[in-house]
Amino acid sequence: MSTNKIAVLLNWHATPYHLPIFLAQSKGYFKREGVEVAILEPNDPSDVTELIGSGKADLGCKAMIHTLAGKARGFPIKSIGTLMDEPFTGVIYLEGSGITTDFKSLKGKRIGYVGEFGKIQIDELTKYYGMTKDDYTAIRCGMNVSKAIIEGTIDAGIGLENIQQVELEEWCKANGRPASDVKMLRIDELAELGCCCFCSILYIGNEGWLAEHPKEAAGFMRAVKAAADDMFADPRASWAEYCKIKPVMNSQLNQIMFDRSFNYMSQDLVNVSRDWNKVTNYSRRLGIVPDDFVSNYTNDFVQWAVADEGDDAAGLAKQAEISRLQAEVATKGGVLLGQA
Repeated sequence: MSTNKIAVLLNWHATPYHLPIFLAQSKGYFKREGVEVAILEPNDPSDVTELIGSGKADLGCKAMIHTLAGKARGFPIKSIGTLMDEPFTGVIYLEGSGITTDFKSLKGKRIGYVGEFGKIQIDELTKYYGMTKDDYTAIRCGMNVSKAIIEGTIDAGIGLENIQQVELEEWCKANGRPASDVKMLRIDELAELGCCCFCSILYIGNEGWLAEHPKEAAGFMRAVKAAADDMFADPRASWAEYCKIKPVMNSQLNQIMFDRSFNYMSQDLVNVSRDWNKVTNYSRRLGIVPDDFVSNYTNDFVQWAVADEGDDAAGLAKQAEISRLQAEVATKGGVLLGQA
């Protein structure tokens, strides 16, 4: 039995930053474009590139570094746009853990990571700072890095500023500790990358499916762009709609995560060539892709006007502005919990 539905596989269980996908479904934007979509949530985020690459799902979401690695491993996948752009990612830890802003303070510590590429990144950083991978203990935690820090099974772990850092800050506040006790050593700064784009969350597709269904792929992108436009125009109404679709979103923690994700959300959904060049070179440095690797992305399905992405200096200026905005949201609240 066959189906005309597009199978869209998320990178993890429904999360606040997935709002545009669910909103496009509930508001009929997919239907308006003539496409039927089934939104799927994986039990293991490590399965996503393989499932899309093998044709068991048509489209989905995955971080840029995983998208590059997937192609390097022979999976025919390609990014067709951006959902969330450059979320700050790094080694998260608590004040009093013996870890400081000096990367070498991680020596002798237990460091948690989500999947294999997180470990590869930390291993490479140990070399960069005159250490070896034997100078720390790596513990795979999946998406439970915050839980592992709270339970004391790791001393620090790789996470996102808008997800795992928020979880830890809320735990601190519930346990009589200031949110400022949560610290992050940003990987982009440690590795001198000039961007956090290795963890940008992308819309990706199976290349065979994209070649056979260009109209459907373009329709999908127009639908999520319409939903993203709604989100930016009226974030509170869009969040209320999301909570109706996914009642699990209706919590204080998820509201905070959405506030902290909002500034990272892509407005034009474009794949930024400057970022792809940086992350492809970084992936070569990590040994994830070969020297002759060609980046696997396209903007063919982004069929609307986009702003000029600018040069490296513009990218750095954008990061500095996002850092300022995120610090403000962390203390004053954002589009949901800030003052109207």
